Amino acid sequence: MPLTPTPETAGPGPAGSGSFREAGGPGSARIDRTRDTGGPGRLLLSHREEDGVRLASLLWEFGPGRRAISSALVGGGIGPAEWVLNAQVPGGYARMDPVDHLLEMAPPGSGVGMLTAAPVGRFTRAGDGGAHAVATVGLRVPTWAAAPEGAADPELAPLYLPGTVNIVVAVPVAMSDAALVNAVMTVTEAKTQALLEEGFPCTGTASDAVCVVAPDSRPGGPEESFGGPRSTWGARIARAVHQAVRQGARDWLKPPHTLPSPVRRAR
Repeated sequence: MPLTPTPETAGPGPAGSGSFREAGGPGSARIDRTRDTGGPGRLLLSHREEDGVRLASLLWEFGPGRRAISSALVGGGIGPAEWVLNAQVPGGYARMDPVDHLLEMAPPGSGVGMLTAAPVGRFTRAGDGGAHAVATVGLRVPTWAAAPEGAADPELAPLYLPGTVNIVVAVPVAMSDAALVNAVMTVTEAKTQALLEEGFPCTGTASDAVCVVAPDSRPGGPEESFGGPRSTWGARIARAVHQAVRQGARDWLKPPHTLPSPVRRAR
């Protein structure tokens, strides 16, 4: 089912949790539009109904002239990115065609699409010196990256708590391929730092996804060569991600962070 957004000019401040106000009828929602005028593009929060459950999707629209590096199912690797879609699915998601599912919800053009069981409507965002991060945080199964062989599968944990930490970062400067790879490392390190500082004994979850968006590189034009945490833009990315993920981890501990509620139908 496609997204059915309704524009809304009011929105949260440049950092903190996202929110929305319901419109009339299932499958529709008013949209929070970012007030942070220093950030690229716009964020649109929408809802859809699937199998009697109301689910949120967050679309970050950039338009042409940008590329992304991502671990996502749609648009993974390095390539053009006019938009990034972060779509909520029920816990225990079992569809065998997640790419087709994402493309059903995605807008036209090239972009990046990722899925999560985390409550997308409670997204968090932060900015630092022109770097902007948006995160959806679900910590049903906090996981160490290096687990002993033969350890019990943590994904067998109860499904009433959603998982996955998805992070999207946008910067206003072109970055080399190597710098983009380095930026993904920086995002991951900042995420882990934030989770540890909030008391979660983990490096993340086993299904986390990352995306970093930057302007296209032009032949002979300037581009950043580094994206590590002590480079100019890597440091800004790290601080933005750290703030967004810490806030998301705190919010996840607040109710409700259970599975989406079924849609109530009029009798």
